[in-house]
Amino acid sequence: MKKLTSLVVTVVVLASTGLLFGATDKPFNGKDLTGWKARPEGNTASQWKVGSAKPSSADPKVLSVTPRGHELINDTKGHGQSLDLYTTEVFGDAIITLEVMVPEKSNSGIYVMGEYEVQVLDSFGKDANPGPGDMGAIYGAQPPKNPKYLKPGQWSKYEIRWQAPRFDAGGKKIANAKFLKVILNGKVIHEDVEMTGPTPAGVDGKEKARGPLMFQGNHGPVAYRNIRVRPLN
Repeated sequence: MKKLTSLVVTVVVLASTGLLFGATDKPFNGKDLTGWKARPEGNTASQWKVGSAKPSSADPKVLSVTPRGHELINDTKGHGQSLDLYTTEVFGDAIITLEVMVPEKSNSGIYVMGEYEVQVLDSFGKDANPGPGDMGAIYGAQPPKNPKYLKPGQWSKYEIRWQAPRFDAGGKKIANAKFLKVILNGKVIHEDVEMTGPTPAGVDGKEKARGPLMFQGNHGPVAYRNIRVRPLN
């Protein structure tokens, strides 16, 4: 009985601290920004909101946003006019799935554990020769292989299979983080990409066993939906 009671207490504690994946399966509730924080940057205000977005008919480089909807939207006009947004919950090994939409020439990024960026960009028409900064690139590591790019304003789907870095009891890193597989619009664009360190502009630039999911918001308008973070195994 004592062992069972101890097990129940442990499960309750883990759940309350966000260490069980049941709490992080859907970090975005589709209603409001509960569970998300903007990363301060000078006097800039966050432009993230919940609603429904599509490229503006007046200017395809910005979004037209209506309040009814279940999308996480960075409703900004351009570079430096909003903030990065990240989850208050943290995770390690994970499968991240989501859909993302960018208007013409816009730029964002998916920061796994808040530190390792998969690029989000309008790269339509560059499928045959993607560069290290195009959609799907692991920033600072390698460009995507054989991507399938959609037109700006259409929803692209990512699946990211992720292995967190390992640390010993003393906090020393003993194994690098790794993108086990990244799939974009049904195409495998990365496999077994080892990360020797974090990419620029993460939450704090430090590697750790667990971290948040962050979306870059200080580069341009973007919308995300159907965001899930599940355990790898």
